[in-house]
Amino acid sequence: MNDFLTLAAQAHPERIALLDNLQQISYAELNANVATLSSRLTMLGIQRSERVAVLLDRSPLAITLVHALVRIGVSIVPLNTRLTSSEMCWQIQESDCRWVLRTTADSPLEESLHLDDLPLASTPASYLLGAIELDTEFGILFTSGTTGRPKGARLLWKNIYASAKASALRLGTLRSDRWLLTLPLYHIGGLSILLRSALYGTAVVLPNFENDQFDLNQLTKRMHETQTTIVSLVPTMLHRLLSDEFARQLFRRSNLPISNETASAQVHAPRRVSQEFIFPKTLRLILLGGAAASPKLLERAFAQNLPIATTYGLTECASQVATATPENARLKPGSVGKPLPGIRVEIRDDGGEVLPSGEIGNVYVAGDVVMFGYLHQTEVHEWFRTGDLGYLDEDGDLFIIQRRSDLIISGGENIYPAEVESVLSQHPAIKESCVAGIPDEIWGQRVAAAIVVRRTFLDKEMPNDEHNAPRSTDSQPKGATHPDLEEKIITFCRQHLAGYKIPRKIVVLDALPQTSSGKVQRKEILRLLMEDLND
Repeated sequence: MNDFLTLAAQAHPERIALLDNLQQISYAELNANVATLSSRLTMLGIQRSERVAVLLDRSPLAITLVHALVRIGVSIVPLNTRLTSSEMCWQIQESDCRWVLRTTADSPLEESLHLDDLPLASTPASYLLGAIELDTEFGILFTSGTTGRPKGARLLWKNIYASAKASALRLGTLRSDRWLLTLPLYHIGGLSILLRSALYGTAVVLPNFENDQFDLNQLTKRMHETQTTIVSLVPTMLHRLLSDEFARQLFRRSNLPISNETASAQVHAPRRVSQEFIFPKTLRLILLGGAAASPKLLERAFAQNLPIATTYGLTECASQVATATPENARLKPGSVGKPLPGIRVEIRDDGGEVLPSGEIGNVYVAGDVVMFGYLHQTEVHEWFRTGDLGYLDEDGDLFIIQRRSDLIISGGENIYPAEVESVLSQHPAIKESCVAGIPDEIWGQRVAAAIVVRRTFLDKEMPNDEHNAPRSTDSQPKGATHPDLEEKIITFCRQHLAGYKIPRKIVVLDALPQTSSGKVQRKEILRLLMEDLND
């Protein structure tokens, strides 16, 4: 079949493909740019079917490069721009890449080649049309990994195509859709936005983040000025957007006339202004995934009538596996909906036996979205064990409980961090939390929690306890001690959790460490907890 960009350029060349700042790039213009770049890449010596590593920002040049690599028929290996040079080199070697191209300004790799340094092209016209074969390799995407080194997921074009079709059938597409590229292009979520928009013939909105770093203010600004209709967020992003502090900040920047009524409204700014000033009226979908959303976060989003579509997916399945429409997400808070059309999900015990509805077990996925397999490992045959824990209710809706790797086992009892985090989020002092298991000679593991304390709570409850305030450092903050607060939190947990689930250690941080896509870094949290344990 023709590649996605060829289809769009032939069917509707005049439609907007990219929105960059105030510039609008049509599909005809994008296709011409891709043809020119494809010719330059070929002149460099890049050949069909080989693998090419790329360091991508979220710029028009990066989007052009992805489509150009597709056009000349190579397999794409996106490198996480936050990795060290040694980590990148290992992935390059593991995937057998001869070339490393970049659109980023800087790179820790000396051998990387910026596109500005490519030879000029002389025959771009021959690359105005392109084709893909569904059984060929789209690319290698390295997962974050649960233990040891990351694994390279080999995704085929049939996986990308099946996922795009299934998502469209569940969520629908509109000619006017404009999807904001919030997720980085080394992430399957970011690549999916780019590729699906081309297949649907809709527009991608570039976020224009400074140095390609996620920025709340710029995100809000871009949604409004481009009339964004779809945005993909992880729970941490949504939490920050709906925070009291951010809502008040936007309220102050709105330049509303000062009056008694306005002053009164400012006290209640989060509920009064967040819908109006944060999310544009054009927004029809907020795809919320990447991690489990807390009940409190969902409750707050639903209270503001935000079009939340909870979703569950993974790199190995080309992004989405199950998605609840905003209507269904509201009816069943916490559910990620039914599997998308053409995708099957089963819940099995550790022995591989299928479990009845309502019972928690291992999540298995089957369908054309499932990857060919991991690099240097055997092919996946039909069913793929995701490593996640969840259950299907009687209606067939999926609930994800926890990543298997995050499961805490203490004294033979299974403890789901998400359950403990849900309770912690209800304490008035706690703004954010992350729970992990730390080693224990007697119990195997015990529960520990890293928390971020609300400043308003400290000012109100502990105004004179300055030495207990969270530390601010230039580097990643270490834990601060709050004995009285810790005791209050433990007492609170005893009212809501079984004894073995209560955190035995609590560390206060200025902020929870996050990835560039906004996910909490559980491994880094565990390291900080262990470091504090050994001090």
